[in-house]
Amino acid sequence: MPRQTIPGLGRPVRRVAMRAGASIEPKLWPYKVPAVAALLRDGLDLSQATVLVGENGSGKSTIIEAVAEAYGLNPEGGSTGARFATARTESPLPGALQLVRGAGASKGGYFFRAETMHGLFTYLASNGASFHHLSHGESFRAMLEDKTHDGRGRVRPGLYVLDEPESALSFTSSLHALAVLTDLLADPGVQVLMATHSPVLSALPGARILQLSSDGLEQRAWEDLDLVVNERYFLADPQRFLRHLS
Repeated sequence: MPRQTIPGLGRPVRRVAMRAGASIEPKLWPYKVPAVAALLRDGLDLSQATVLVGENGSGKSTIIEAVAEAYGLNPEGGSTGARFATARTESPLPGALQLVRGAGASKGGYFFRAETMHGLFTYLASNGASFHHLSHGESFRAMLEDKTHDGRGRVRPGLYVLDEPESALSFTSSLHALAVLTDLLADPGVQVLMATHSPVLSALPGARILQLSSDGLEQRAWEDLDLVVNERYFLADPQRFLRHLS
């Protein structure tokens, strides 16, 4: 009789759930955000690649940064070893989360957070790595490539958390980043959790895509995502689309 395997056993994070005994105030932010409430109520199983999409305020970044911090990553970006901080703006959600980790999985990882990249670059410069001479998009690409490979080109396993990386990327650079992430995920020890507004990055091959809305969390196919459908309408006839906005 073949031995049963547990899905995601070797992944850095198999599941995110509410920590037993956690004290929350359901009527207060961030717990009242529908997607956060659904996460705490039902838990969330993470695939090797999981993508969160949704409108501003739907809870994508709140969930992303909470998982990153609960995992041990610096909430302002960087690895588990990064220790820089500016002002504490993160929600209390990390303290309410319990991560179910995969047996034997890497405990390494990296948090790419677009809104705090300048502070991360300054911190890295003090440790001998300079990115300030590059544009925002160029530096993001350089970090992604440098941090996912060592000097011999071998992928470093672990959890890679990305919060709206498209804010630093042109269309062409987004395609390049998508290719890098695809190559990265060829290693079974690598796991990606990403929040994005980008139809390009949300097309990450094999990813489980969750749309966040007033209904909570809903798994959807890429072509059925609101951001994909709406962008197709816009590109088909921008002037007609704009008339509906006025």
